[in-house]
Amino acid sequence: MPQPPPPLASPLWRSLRAYQIFGANTEVGKTVFSTLLAKAAARRSPGAVAFLKPVSTGPDSEADDRHITRFAPDVSNKTLFQYKIPVSPHIAARLSNRTIPSNEALLFQTRDYAAQCANIGRKWLFVETAGGVHSPGPSGTTQADMYAPLRLPVVLVGDSRLGGISQTISAFESLRVRGYDVESVLLFKEDKYQNYEYLAEYFAEHHDVPVAGVIEPPERRSSLEEDVRVMSQYYEEQSQHKDTSGVISHLESRHEQRIDQLNSMATEALRNIWYPFTQQSLLSPKDINVIDSAHGDYFQTLTPSSATPSQSDSSSSSSSSNLLRASFDGSASWWTQGLGHANPKLTLAAAYAAGRYGHVMFASGIHRPAAELSSTLLKGMQNPRLTRVFFSDNGSTGIEVALKMGLRAAKLRYGWSAEEKLGVVGLKGSYHGDTIGAMDCSEPSGYNEKVEWYDGKGHWFDYPTVLCVDGKWRVNVPRELREALGEDADFGSLSDIFDVQGREQKGHHVRYEAFIRETLERLQKQGRRFGSVIVEPVVLGAGGMALVDPLFQRALVNVVRKSPDLFRKPNTSFESPSSPTAWTGLPIIFDEVFTGLYRLGRFSSSSFLETHADISVHAKLLTGGLVPLCTTLASENIFQTFSSQDKTDALLHGHSYTAHPVGCQVALESVKEMLKMDHGGSWNWAKSQGWTTTSGDSVASEQPAADVWSTWPRDLVEDLSRQTDRVAGIWALGSVLAIHLKDASGTGYFSDAAQSVRDGLIAGDAEGVNGPWNVHCRVLGNVLYLMAGQKTTEESVARIGSLLRERLKE
Repeated sequence: MPQPPPPLASPLWRSLRAYQIFGANTEVGKTVFSTLLAKAAARRSPGAVAFLKPVSTGPDSEADDRHITRFAPDVSNKTLFQYKIPVSPHIAARLSNRTIPSNEALLFQTRDYAAQCANIGRKWLFVETAGGVHSPGPSGTTQADMYAPLRLPVVLVGDSRLGGISQTISAFESLRVRGYDVESVLLFKEDKYQNYEYLAEYFAEHHDVPVAGVIEPPERRSSLEEDVRVMSQYYEEQSQHKDTSGVISHLESRHEQRIDQLNSMATEALRNIWYPFTQQSLLSPKDINVIDSAHGDYFQTLTPSSATPSQSDSSSSSSSSNLLRASFDGSASWWTQGLGHANPKLTLAAAYAAGRYGHVMFASGIHRPAAELSSTLLKGMQNPRLTRVFFSDNGSTGIEVALKMGLRAAKLRYGWSAEEKLGVVGLKGSYHGDTIGAMDCSEPSGYNEKVEWYDGKGHWFDYPTVLCVDGKWRVNVPRELREALGEDADFGSLSDIFDVQGREQKGHHVRYEAFIRETLERLQKQGRRFGSVIVEPVVLGAGGMALVDPLFQRALVNVVRKSPDLFRKPNTSFESPSSPTAWTGLPIIFDEVFTGLYRLGRFSSSSFLETHADISVHAKLLTGGLVPLCTTLASENIFQTFSSQDKTDALLHGHSYTAHPVGCQVALESVKEMLKMDHGGSWNWAKSQGWTTTSGDSVASEQPAADVWSTWPRDLVEDLSRQTDRVAGIWALGSVLAIHLKDASGTGYFSDAAQSVRDGLIAGDAEGVNGPWNVHCRVLGNVLYLMAGQKTTEESVARIGSLLRERLKE
């Protein structure tokens, strides 16, 4: 099986100053300025300047590389794709009867040429685009989006013609909003429109970007010989002009500053930053991941071997080594990333809302992003119980809101007094966030309770988990529960395990429900009082990446809802709700902060349980990983609990940035995009990787087996599970892959069994043209987990799978 190519590493070398030349429009003089800059750079570094035109259209006689050859003969030059028809590249490519290069192919060839320049000692490279900033490339993608993964700093050629001020500023903003560093703006000086004077003042005042002006080239002469003569004289004079040489000095200085900043960031971070979840006394600069940029699934990170030799030391062995490498974001940036870093749709959504609203007070107000997001979420959940949306800042606070909702509802229905506080029912190893109340509704944390109506106590059920062990899909029952729940059970596929209705028809749930009921009866007799059930549907994330048997969680919900007698105040009665969507037993809170919104392959992870929450919490993928936002969805029955004529009965919880328009607009764009991908079949390639195959033994249910799938191929998961000398078990669902490694000393947070595999993935593979490719990932004790994004490609998954196989064999 051929090895997939490494991902694209952004080009950055100590010795090579590479700049991309964009134009504010067509016919603004990009090639003239490229020639001027190349000649000016060549005066400082004779024979060490190169020019690249990735895409060119028009006859060979007018090709930009020929212009460079004619007027800057000492400058090396190359064109990657030349189309003879003088039209936009996407049309020229289609009419050429040649294979249209993919964006990735074009970027790799651009990157490879830059690497060749660095390796042979070039000091300058100017990469000229075609047309304007948003002129399409051969594939049809606009160049501003197409070239973004390279992250080359930009020289923008402005438009000196009528209307050019607007064109230039618009082009600058298009580049800026996509994360380009525009280091200089160049344009022709002319007296009629005086665009140069205005733009020089504008960019100095608003963006601190220098603007350089050059006199216009002489008019074209009637003869080629005369035209070449006057243009040669023009280039000789203007390339030596102080304004042109000043641009070269500025670009050289900015290149050095960029590298110096990258090299110093780790040391400064240790001095200034207090990192979360980190014992900083154990950190050194080499442990800090310096991120230059990010795009799609990848960070562009400073290579660990990058030293800090003098910039003048061109003989340094590292001067021709790329300082950056592509690192796959294997933790999805703490489970937030879904639609790719620097996704232009989300970026523009954020810019739109920031420009239209900024942030506006939300109390007793409404704006369109919040209104549309609310209706989109409620519709997407397909939960007839949920009717209300409460906004907060992050998952932890969203959980606190959910607790206040659920506990208040139970307290009022069952008649508990103000002094009597209630606990929660959850699952062992659960984790619901870092605020005090959220931590208290996990296993005992030692924090004092801060959530009103809550006693900080609860009961956490142990439960069966799902793992693929030695190629078999198994429901593993904890040893201490086997007398009550039975022995481990093997299934033909993951789909069979998730066929909860089919398993119920076979009676698999009976022992689960009996165990749950008996446990709750015992706790009631002990005087324990409960006000809500809170669970992460299917997967317990930060608590250890445990895939819970969905039938057990379904049984827990069913028992609670059928057993109000276990939760009411002794010797009291209450009025049972008549609405079929009202909560019964206890309010059911589903924490979908991590598991929801397609992280596990479905809009709502609770759909795996084929039951509905009374309260549901959503964050992380809600905004595609761009900005913080959380929504707590609740039933009308829960909402009415807080309704009265007394303001003190209201849900007195809020934040300064509640429902901030930027977050709501980004979330709306994110949710719509994922819905579009789902309905459009974007994940069909993943669903076809063996996940639809069952043992033929499952009973048909409302959810087809095809809906239980993973980005990670089934054969990869099952093959890795057979490495039984190291692997205790493995599971994959949606975009998540979790590998539980064996550790003779025990499991949990204090295990270091996964660290060597993690370090091997971070180190990556052998050095290549694009540098070593690697996976930035995290571990939870003996569990190494990886997450793809919702736009991760089949090729990227294959790359990681290949590296995983190698590292687990070591």
